[in-house]
Amino acid sequence: MIDKLILAAKGFCMGAADVVPGVSGGTMAFILGIYKQLLDAIRSFDTTWLQAVLRLQWTTIWQRPHFGFLIPLAMGLVCAVLFFTRVVPLPTLLHTQPEPIYGLFFGLIVGSIITLLPNAVKKDAATFLFLPLGVVIGLAVVNLVPVNTPEATWFIFLSGMLAISAMLLPGISGSFILLILNKYETILNGISHFNFMIIIPFGLGAALGLIIFSRVFDWLLERFYRPTLLIIIGILIGSLWRIWPFQERVYVTVREKDRLISSTPLWPSWEDSTGFALAMMVLGLVLVLGIHWLAKRRGIAKM
Repeated sequence: MIDKLILAAKGFCMGAADVVPGVSGGTMAFILGIYKQLLDAIRSFDTTWLQAVLRLQWTTIWQRPHFGFLIPLAMGLVCAVLFFTRVVPLPTLLHTQPEPIYGLFFGLIVGSIITLLPNAVKKDAATFLFLPLGVVIGLAVVNLVPVNTPEATWFIFLSGMLAISAMLLPGISGSFILLILNKYETILNGISHFNFMIIIPFGLGAALGLIIFSRVFDWLLERFYRPTLLIIIGILIGSLWRIWPFQERVYVTVREKDRLISSTPLWPSWEDSTGFALAMMVLGLVLVLGIHWLAKRRGIAKM
């Protein structure tokens, strides 16, 4: 029972991360040490399982997938999305009080980079090639400008595929991809108001994206572990440009609502909120390093 509650708590952390534009649920899975386990659980829904569904082989249907891992994790994730869209309006707080929230996630990501570096970085050509490549990819993604996109059902479906692929890839936020596609507010409003004309196509697109991209990422990790890990670390480093809590943010009013179109990192001037943001940054860093230290002591620290 305790293990299930821990998994639900980890799912809640992943869900909270994915609500924040610029923070990746995949990053949180890395921080919590369940990334490879998550990919394996998603891949357990394979052709053998599908054949069992078509043949109504109930034992295989219920036993082959990693439901013991996925169900509590998914419950925690769904609770987080509902909590941060209906109870605590996190998207609104990101506009009104961005520094403390981004400060916490900045600390979490810096901590994850510190814990990952010893497993990947060596004095060889791979490090000097793939780490900078990841940084360039991360910077390119987080500096994309939101574009005008269709409101059609097919594009909501496509948005689900692209957002879930970003969620699986540490360092790139699914919510930020939705911002780029100009669908962040649409999807969150659809979820918070239980609009199934949005939830269903978005969910189907996300499900297909999970099936495809989980296998791609797992294949890369199995065959090209260090290059893939170096690129992921580079993407995390590049994403810090957007996660840095002190930014000059530019908004444009669209349909009577402010939308973030660009932000430029600034050196903070000391204000009342600056100390709080820095404290949250330190808290995030300490949390990750503490979790990693405990995991190493128990022999369970892994990528």
